[in-house]
Formats: sequence, C-alpha cells, structure tokens
Amino acid sequence: MKKIKNILTNDRTVVIIGKSWTILSLFQERADDMEKNNTRQEILEAALDCFSVNGYEATSISQLAEAVGIRKASLYSHFASKQDILDTIVETVLKGYADHSIFAHANWDDPKFTKNKTGMNAEDVAKLVQGQLRYILHDPHISKSRKMLMIEQFRNAELAQLQTKQNYEDVLNYFMGMMRFLIREGTLKNADPEIMAAQFSSPITVWINLCDRESEREDEVMELVRKHVMQFFEIYRK
Repeated sequence: MKKIKNILTNDRTVVIIGKSWTILSLFQERADDMEKNNTRQEILEAALDCFSVNGYEATSISQLAEAVGIRKASLYSHFASKQDILDTIVETVLKGYADHSIFAHANWDDPKFTKNKTGMNAEDVAKLVQGQLRYILHDPHISKSRKMLMIEQFRNAELAQLQTKQNYEDVLNYFMGMMRFLIREGTLKNADPEIMAAQFSSPITVWINLCDRESEREDEVMELVRKHVMQFFEIYRK
C-alpha cells in the first residue's frame, strides 16, 4: 500500500494526471460550446419558422422556448431579446443572399462579369431565371425569410426596407443591367431599360408569390417563365 501511495504522489504522476485533467477540461469546454451553438441554431431555426408563419410581433419568447424544448430563462442565455434573435436572422439571411443570389453583386457594365455572357439568347436567359427561381423557392432560409418579410413589411420599418431592397430594387437593377447589356450587344431593341426590366421581372415576382402559396404549381410556373422570356425576346428582338 505504501508503494502504491508513493507512486500516486510521485511528481511525474501528478504532472501526467494534471495534463490529463486539463485535456479532459478542454474537451468538456468544447462539448459545452458545441451544445450551446447547437441550441442557439435551434432557436434561430424555430424563430424563422414562427416568424414566417405568424409574424414577428405575434410570436412570443415563450413560444420560441417551447418550440426548442428549453426554459424561457435558458433562451436568454443565448439571446438578449426577441429583437436580438430577429437581428441575427436578418444578418444570416443577408449573408446567404449575398453569397448565392444572382441579384446581389451583378454588374452588367463590368467586362469581367459579362465575359461569358456574350451571345446570350432567350433560352440562356430563361435557364438563368429558372435556376434562380428554384434556388429562392427551395432554400429553406431564403423561402421562410421571404415569407417573413411579406408579413412584417407593414409593421416593421427595417424589414420593409429590406423587402424593398431584395425584392424590388436589386431585382430591377439586375434586369436593367441585363437589358442595357443586351441592347449594347445588338440582341434587343434600343428602348427604356427600366421599363423593359419592369415588364420582364413583374410577372416573375407574381409567379414566385404563387409558388409560395401553391408549391405544387412550380412546374407550371417554370414553363410560364420560359414562355414569358421567349415572348419578351420576340417583342424586343432587334
């Protein structure tokens, strides 16, 4: 017994045990951080679900806590307030929009952007638009955030501005740039690019709203988009 005691109290053994304890503590801290991050993400997902159906104002902190399966007090260890949750969702949505949307950073006056678009025809444009529609209809965060903005645009000034930017200004500016490019290319007639862009994009916006309400009509909408683009090019072809 005395020999065992000496081994356990040996300085080297203490150092080894101390290092092991430090490593175990680090693992535990990382596990705790991962669990906290997972819970935080679950809160954001639940909030986006609720906000996109009921709206921000109609959703309470208690409802969010219940949806995640935690106590209301525990939720406040992750977010300071419901506004903090909304701000985080908006920031996340904006990043996703900037990373994936064709409307976010397009510059039709930049030769680098247009170098692979020379000779673009009606079929190319139709496929481009259809691809973007499928993305914004099927990406769960983009889809839910769009519905949230539709609900909250008349209640929340900040979300109203975001709705205008993403679903009007950026879209119109993108297609205005496209029209100017196609006019320069000699593909389309020389007409007012802003009016052309409005004529081109307005039906598409209507069809996105239709798919949000009746998702089973997506194939029908995709065909309408193709026909719309073809007819638009017929009307404005030079």
